[in-house]
Amino acid sequence: MIGDRKLVLLSGRASASLSQEIAEYLSTPLGAVHTSQFSDGEIFIKIEENVRGADVYIIQSTHHPSSDHIIELCLMIDACRRASAERINAVIPYFGYARQDRKTQGRVPLSAKVIANMISGAGADRVITCDLHTGQIQGFFDIPVDHLYAGKSICNFVKEFYPLENAVVVSPDVGNVKRSRSYAMRLNLPLAIIDKRRQRANQSEVMHVVGDVAGKTCYIFDDMIDTGGTICNAVYALVEKGAKDIYVGCTHAVFSGSARENLGKAPVKMVFCSNTIPQQPCNKLKNLQVISVAPLLGETLRRVHLNQSVSELFGGMEL
Repeated sequence: MIGDRKLVLLSGRASASLSQEIAEYLSTPLGAVHTSQFSDGEIFIKIEENVRGADVYIIQSTHHPSSDHIIELCLMIDACRRASAERINAVIPYFGYARQDRKTQGRVPLSAKVIANMISGAGADRVITCDLHTGQIQGFFDIPVDHLYAGKSICNFVKEFYPLENAVVVSPDVGNVKRSRSYAMRLNLPLAIIDKRRQRANQSEVMHVVGDVAGKTCYIFDDMIDTGGTICNAVYALVEKGAKDIYVGCTHAVFSGSARENLGKAPVKMVFCSNTIPQQPCNKLKNLQVISVAPLLGETLRRVHLNQSVSELFGGMEL
């Protein structure tokens, strides 16, 4: 119980460890959920917690296998709705399908909108998410969306543990300039830009570097790292321009395909990411540092539950 209303935290299988950290931050135990699969792959959900009249927060990222995690989230929402929960909040630290937010060719779906409709249709009253690939996805939902930014947590971590003297923030592409500028302003560093031309999906070619990076420590920030192609091309371009040390940071470490191998071979001193997507110890990069966003999400949940301001947490990181 926080405030005058009952609060229930539930975790999907995609975010078990992060959910436990959030529960510890709020000093609230996680509710029991039974999840299993039939032999044909169908998911079965049972909420083993009394949620009648409660404000329920279901924590579930939608990373790989994204379809299973999305269906599991929707089933949990529906189960809570049918169990007479007062308000159902879908806490989605990483929102999958966010890159499919527009029609770039004929006869393709607007997939991010489809997923938004599924979550709303299942019975969610609110969505809380972190670092959407594009902010306009908030408009795909017909329910309130609290869009959080992990940049403040990442910048505080960098300030505490990494060198900022003679350093520069580098945007890995032109489309990421606004995000990179917000990091540069918070770290009080200049900004450089990688100008690249994308040849095909998940592949890119670096053209040139705009800004002075010679002899400097470079920090590259992005919302996510998928295959690592864009980041690695940016790293090699910076090396050619005489960069001293290169650090790479992101909110969502998707790391699909050969991303870990590519980043492991690249001349990167450290890669740091948040735990919106869990990183298994056996698959970790040797130079990977994970930063927890549990305090950010936990404080957001507390403020939402108490009807307090959430925007105060952004600290100038709004994009």
